[in-house]
Amino acid sequence: MDAAMQITGSPGDATHQRLRDDIIFGRLPPGQKLRLERLRDDYAVSVTTLREVLGRLVAEGLILFEAQKGFEVAPISVSDLREISDMRALLECHAIGPSFAAGDLEWEAGVVAAHHKLARMETRMLAGDRSITATWKRYDREFHLALIAACGSAELLAVHQRIFDRFQRYQVLLVMFRGEGATREHDALREAALTRDTETARSILRRHIGACIDYTVAHGLIPTAEAP
Repeated sequence: MDAAMQITGSPGDATHQRLRDDIIFGRLPPGQKLRLERLRDDYAVSVTTLREVLGRLVAEGLILFEAQKGFEVAPISVSDLREISDMRALLECHAIGPSFAAGDLEWEAGVVAAHHKLARMETRMLAGDRSITATWKRYDREFHLALIAACGSAELLAVHQRIFDRFQRYQVLLVMFRGEGATREHDALREAALTRDTETARSILRRHIGACIDYTVAHGLIPTAEAP
């Protein structure tokens, strides 16, 4: 069997995916201590596998480790959100250049399809339906990934995924839905992609991502001791 297939199907990868999702979608809340014995029972894997998985999540910024305290889910803060948002904007604004230039008809179809699914969820969110928060955020992610999918750099996409994971955790934990402003920006990003208007897309992206911070601070969604 191919080595990559073995790695992909390993217990470590499956546990990594589960733990990662549980952190991003708030089932393991910020600051929660992660006891190996409890995790071993909850995720039905060995302590050795857990140590490897937790180490990967530490490297991804989703878990913290201190020698005397052990592992815990990374806390949230305004300063952390600012740093993550700045990095996300930097990566996406760079990636849309080569992606818009290289994108073909299949890429366009992917952008349109991803936007259609996101728009449907946003319509429901605007109507007050918060039961679909996880689905809304999954489609939001798919749309933004579709925009940069043709950038031609697997490394750039991998780094972006790690940053987006951390950003998405804030959006899910805080139900950071900005309403019609965000939906209009998504509409404009779709149009900019289809017309290959890179500069307009970059301008919208910077405003779109930065507005999440403004919204978070203005609504007091994170304790404001760190807020300007």
